[in-house]
Amino acid sequence: MPSEGGPGPGRAPGGPGPGGGPLAGVRVVELASLAPAPFGCMVLADLGADVVRVDRPGGPAAGRLAAPVGGPLQRGRRVTALDLKSADGVADLLRLVERADVLVEAYRPGVAERLGFGPETCRARNPRLVYARMTGWGQDGPLASRAGHDIDYIAVAGALEPLGRAGERPHAPLNLIGDFAGGGMLLAVGVLAALLERERSGAGQVVDAAMVDGSALLTAFLHGMLSTGLWSAPRGRNLLDGGAPFYDTYRTADGGFVAVGALEPAFYAALLTGLGLADDPDLPAQYDPAGWDEMRRRFAERFASRTRDEWTAVFADLDACVAPVLAPGEAHRHPHNAARGTFVEVGGEVQPAPAPRFDRTPAPPPVPAPDPDRDVLPVSSVLEAWPPRH
Repeated sequence: MPSEGGPGPGRAPGGPGPGGGPLAGVRVVELASLAPAPFGCMVLADLGADVVRVDRPGGPAAGRLAAPVGGPLQRGRRVTALDLKSADGVADLLRLVERADVLVEAYRPGVAERLGFGPETCRARNPRLVYARMTGWGQDGPLASRAGHDIDYIAVAGALEPLGRAGERPHAPLNLIGDFAGGGMLLAVGVLAALLERERSGAGQVVDAAMVDGSALLTAFLHGMLSTGLWSAPRGRNLLDGGAPFYDTYRTADGGFVAVGALEPAFYAALLTGLGLADDPDLPAQYDPAGWDEMRRRFAERFASRTRDEWTAVFADLDACVAPVLAPGEAHRHPHNAARGTFVEVGGEVQPAPAPRFDRTPAPPPVPAPDPDRDVLPVSSVLEAWPPRH
């Protein structure tokens, strides 16, 4: 079972951390938005930053799609509410900015400037501020002002076209690439880099985190394969896109699946041993694409003869790069995840644990997301917790 990650000493639900984590003491103002920026701010909060989310009056994002109240993306915050279309609301935000290290906003380009809290205005109040901007298309370019979602950004970045089975249309892998890996995670990396640079220069700067840029960055390895001719076949016919039968998934007798990643000869030999095919003289050579369809048929036939858990037991002592395909709701019960505490319970809900790990300044246990109806703090309370530094 996952370990309990509820409130610890000196840590109120929805409140700041008790001073632990490598980012302890870093103050972040997060303007409420959807998916990518909240994920990036969750990472910062997980690592010990004191993140205060600024909601609209009436709640975060007013119940829009993909903004579940109280979910993992909102954990570890305090929350206040401001009407940023009013002069008083902007004035209060700027008071927070004066005492913060980071501001995170996810408006379309020009909106923050129009509302009165763009980078230049904030920099005049706090020259050390890291002003992080999360958008899909970036702050400039022909598409900068256009709407979009994860699937659009990864399409233009060249990250969508390679995904899918041979002869079928591209298939989006949830919204993991654009929103979270190329978006929120790269936002957090940008913030951390800017904070580190500030230690040398004493000055903050603007971080332009665009999901199209981050998604393109994630294809760096693929571009290397393209340049060397290792990725030249149509979608679904290459080494890592399901084309190779020794790097694919297979259905088992109970309707489950196993994942096979036996790329290197030693792992491939162990795979054949587990499947009972090690001495089969008719099996095609591993790296002969002409024989891959027949090899896949043989593998599929064998995997269909036992359940997922039975195959897990077969390969338990074989270093064959074979793993059970677990649903999100069961991953926390896998022995490896349980042993490492890869998942935790936060307010009774199983969630991924903070990552990465630190031996000297470990991340504090996550606390539940604040209740936007019950836990909203006045700005004065946040300012009281954030005394001036200069």
